[in-house]
This record gives sequence, structure tokens and C-alpha cells, in this order.
Amino acid sequence: MNKKNFYYNSGSKYLITALILSAAVISGICSFTINNIQNKTDKTYAEFAQLVTKTIAAQAVIWNDITSEKNSESFSEKFSNIIKDNNDISFIEYKDENNKIIYSSKENIPVNDKDTVISVSSPVKYDNFSGYVTVGLNGKSISAAMNASKKMLISIFASLWIIFALSICINYILMSSELKKLYTGVKRISTGQFGYKLESENMAELTDAFNDMSNILSQYEEQNIEQLTLERNKLEAVLMSIINGVIVCDNFDNVVMTNSAALKMLDVEEHNIINKKIQNYIDSHGQKCFEEKIEEFKDTPLNIIENKPVEFNIEAGKKTIKAMISPMFSQMQDYVGYIIVLIDITRETEVNKLKNTFISNVSHELRTPVTVLRTYIDTLCNNGDDFDEITKKEFMQTIDTEAKRLHTMVNDILDFSRMESGSVVLKKEYSNLAEIIERNINSIKILAEEKNINIIFTKTDEIPPVPINIESIDRVIRNLLSNAIKYSLEGKDIFVNIKRNMDNKNVEFSVQDHGIGIAKEHLEKIFDRFYRVENATHTIKGTGLGLHLVKMTIEQYHHGKINVESKENEGSTFTVVLPLEVDETELV
Repeated sequence: MNKKNFYYNSGSKYLITALILSAAVISGICSFTINNIQNKTDKTYAEFAQLVTKTIAAQAVIWNDITSEKNSESFSEKFSNIIKDNNDISFIEYKDENNKIIYSSKENIPVNDKDTVISVSSPVKYDNFSGYVTVGLNGKSISAAMNASKKMLISIFASLWIIFALSICINYILMSSELKKLYTGVKRISTGQFGYKLESENMAELTDAFNDMSNILSQYEEQNIEQLTLERNKLEAVLMSIINGVIVCDNFDNVVMTNSAALKMLDVEEHNIINKKIQNYIDSHGQKCFEEKIEEFKDTPLNIIENKPVEFNIEAGKKTIKAMISPMFSQMQDYVGYIIVLIDITRETEVNKLKNTFISNVSHELRTPVTVLRTYIDTLCNNGDDFDEITKKEFMQTIDTEAKRLHTMVNDILDFSRMESGSVVLKKEYSNLAEIIERNINSIKILAEEKNINIIFTKTDEIPPVPINIESIDRVIRNLLSNAIKYSLEGKDIFVNIKRNMDNKNVEFSVQDHGIGIAKEHLEKIFDRFYRVENATHTIKGTGLGLHLVKMTIEQYHHGKINVESKENEGSTFTVVLPLEVDETELV
């Protein structure tokens, strides 16, 4: 409704009603007054008619000898003169006691009975005569007076109504102007423009009260805005600091709030999800992953869903996300929507997958040497006398190789378990790292010769003693060398280099092969526990713990650094950096 219609409906309607009512009241008062005057006038006129009749009767008594002809003519003349002199008298009749007409003006002056409004009779007695005089009055004078009175009263009451109507109209115009100001003020307040002021001289008290109210509302608004802003900032700060994703939906499934973690997990822009229905989100498989579970959530009674939220996993790109839907209530315990908590379990999923692969690989790896050992030992026990010494020696060498392989795997698993628990304390001593590397090269050279590989060791300058745990560094060097031999192509040399860094604070050594290399997508995970590169070229079995133990040994226990550079079909280079100084508490 616009302002014009508002004022018409709320002001003009009441103004017209007031004018109509005032006109009806004044008209009623005027009609009542005229009727009252009319009644009193009629009564007075009746008394006047009686007085006139008595007066004429008294004249008739004075006029004696009414039986004589001469007097009869005299009566006729005198009564005619009375009628002529008085316009109100329509006729005069003089009758005896026998109702015989002695004189009647109707004989000389014809009279219409309709002209007579009242007729009065009065007795006449003198000497031996008795009779009565009847006088008829037409009411012309009283009618004229009454008409004049009516006109005067109507004029007076009409003037009063006009004055009253003008007063109402003027008052309405003045009040309408003030009401418009008040309406504008209320409208401003209703739209949140607290502090709006009115200026009016005609309604000073109301204006002052309105301005006081507006000022108080303005103060409340400022306080509430500050409080709400503070609370919202706190909520947003808490929400944004949560590492897990949070999505808040109202009772109509529209997303009303989310944090950056959720946007990052779902790989979606904020404007593409806020105020949108969460069921419309599509995962990396092109499915509406929330739709079915939200329906399940809504179909579950609240008393159950409070204690057991709906849980499910979704795929968003390369991420695996665990989602939990819980109901949301107001302070009055009214259901107002639900909250979806997102937890990135990609790492856990991969670890679980790798653990399963690890268990499978370890089972296979352990079963192979155990099977070989059992087979060869059983053969020697049952049929040893049938073999010559050369065959027996080959059997024993195979048993020894498989036993060493089994021992290495068991040690890797035990070392991994100890290092993961953090209970291992590796005491260090200053040692000649170049000699340790050279010793390991010599011990593993036999494996390289089987693939016609040469291991070329170089050092650029004199290497100072390095604080290391010899046993764990031996395992690191053997692991890197054995991997280089395993994944090198036949006849391709392996290069091992050791040098002191320019800052004289670190020593680094590298193992470079020219084998099958590592794809780029695997480089970031190559040191993860249980991780193995399985494809057409990487067919060598293992536990997936070797490089993880190398990384833990170098970075966690020796405070160094290890990195890898590799290209497919070109080879890999593993570089280990070790500090030349450590805390004295770590030394033997």
C-alpha cells in the first residue's frame, strides 16, 4: 500500500464519516427543534382561536336586538368587517340554540373547507337568547411565521454545520500533515533507520516521545550490532580455524555458512555453494553424493540421529572425505537445520590401503624364503646322501641367501616398529663416512657384478669426521646401493659421490643410477611407509619400508635431509645431507 492509499484509507474515510455523522446529528437537532416549535405554535394558535371566538361572542352580546332585521344587517356588516380586517379568519357563523343560522359569512364570502385549519365555538347568552358563535381560522399568519422560523432555524443549523465541518477539515488537514510526518518516522524506524528525528510544533509531546524512542533504539542497535558482530567474528574465527570442513544448512537444505576447509575439500567456490541446496553438489564421479544420505538423515527420528549421526564417505577429486550429518537446534530446542562435518581421510585411506598391500607383500615375501628354506632343507634331510658335494654346497648357498633375505625383512619390520614408537635412541660417534661408504660398496659389489654393473666411488676433497650412528648409516647406504642395483639396467654404471658443502656445516653423499627411474607422480610419496611403485617396469617385490626407514634415520635421528631426483627411463639420484655438528648429549 502506497502513502496516498494509506492516508486515503486511514484519514479521508474517517473525515467523511465524521462529516456525515455531524450532518445527521445537526439535522436531527434542527428537525426536533422545528417540531417542538410547531407543537407549541399549534397550541398557542388554538388558544388564540378561542380568544378570538370569545371576543366575537362578546361583541355579539353587545350588539343587541339581534332578531330585528336592521340589526341583522348590522351583524352582517360588522362580521364582514371583522373578516376583512383579519386575514386569519376564514368564516364566522352565528347560530341560536336550535342550531339555526342567524348569520353566516359563507353566504357572502365563499370559503374552502381546506383553508380552515381550526374552528372554535363560543356560547352567547343575554336576556332570553342563547346560542353560539363559531369562528374558523385558516392559520395564514402562523403559517407565515412558522415558515420564517423554519428558514431561520435551518439557516442557523446549516451555518453551525458548515462551521463545524470547516473546523473538522482544518483540523484534519493539520493532523494529516503531522500524521504524515509520524508515518514517515515510523516507516523509517521499521526499515531499521534508528535515530531518525521528527520536527513538529503541533504535537511537541508526541514528537519528543518519538525522538526519545528513536534515540534509544539507535543506542540498542549500536550495542546489538557490536555484540552481534563480536559474536559473529568469534564464530567465524572458530569456524575458520577448524581444520575439518563445516557446512551449516537451514531447515530447507540451503547452505547458510561454511568454512574455508570445507570449500577446499569439496573444491568449490563459496558463491557456488552458499544459499544453494547441498543436495545439488556433484562429486568427482558425477553423483549427487549428499542427496541420498540427507534423505536418510531426515527419515531418521531426531532422538536417534542425535546420538548416532549419519556417516558416509565421498570422493572429491583425489581426496577421500568422511562426512557426518548432525541435527542443529536453537536455544529453545527447536530444530533449525543440520551441520555437515567433513574430515579429510585421504591419508588414512591411503595408509590403510598401503597397510593391506604391505601385509600382502610381507606375507608373500616371507612365504617365498620360508617355502624355499623348507623345500631345500627337506630335500637335504631326506635325500642328502644322494647328492654330491657340489650340489649340497649349492643347496646350502641358496638356504643361506634366503635366510639372509628373511633376516633383512624381519629386521626392517622390527626397526620400523621401534622407530615409529619413538623408543629408539641412536648414539652417535664421529666416524669416517667415506670409509663406511667404501666398505658397503665392496660388500655389495658381488650383486652389481651379476648385472655387469660397476659402482664408481668419488670424493672431491678431504672429508672431516661426521657424527653418525654407524649401524643405522650402514643400513641407509646398503638400502640405497641395493635399490640402485635392483632398478638399474644391465651394464649401466652406478656413481657414488661424497663431498663437503660450501658452508662447511654439512657433508653430503649421493647414489646415482641409470635405471628405469621414477614417475613424477610417485616422487612425493616414495618415502612414505608401505608405499611401493607397482607398474609394468617396477616388478621387484618388497615391503615398502626401506626408503621410509632411510628417511626416518636421516631426518628424525640424524637431523639431516634426503631428497630424490628422477626421470623415467633415465635413472634416479638420491642425495643425503648430514650435519657436521650435533648435540653432545647424542654422542657416545
